Amino acid sequence: MGDHSFPKSSRLLRPADYSGVFNNVRVRVPHRHFLILAAPNTLGQPRLGLIFSKRNLKHAVQRNRVKRLVRESFRHRNDLGSLDIVVLGRQNLATQDNQALHRALDSLWQKLAGKSRESDIGSGPSG
Repeated sequence: MGDHSFPKSSRLLRPADYSGVFNNVRVRVPHRHFLILAAPNTLGQPRLGLIFSKRNLKHAVQRNRVKRLVRESFRHRNDLGSLDIVVLGRQNLATQDNQALHRALDSLWQKLAGKSRESDIGSGPSG
């Protein structure tokens, strides 16, 4: 069984970390329920930040469920390179069941990995 932790080294923690992604977006992966933005980092591993608003997910239970699913699917990926990744939730996300969200996220991670390889970002500490 693999490591199921989500250490601080795998998270975007400070507002400056999020700003770095928003100001330096190299890859966008849109979806009906999510938007993934990514920018290269020099840390040698991917980091994840989550943004789910009360406007799109009205109840804390819904926000927490979706965040838990996103973190879980992120932990199981090892092909994301050195990227800072922000996942934003869109409308009608609360109506999706866990299985549909898992499928959507798996597809999005694959697209992100492919796009980052195509544009040659996240492959190493290049700045």
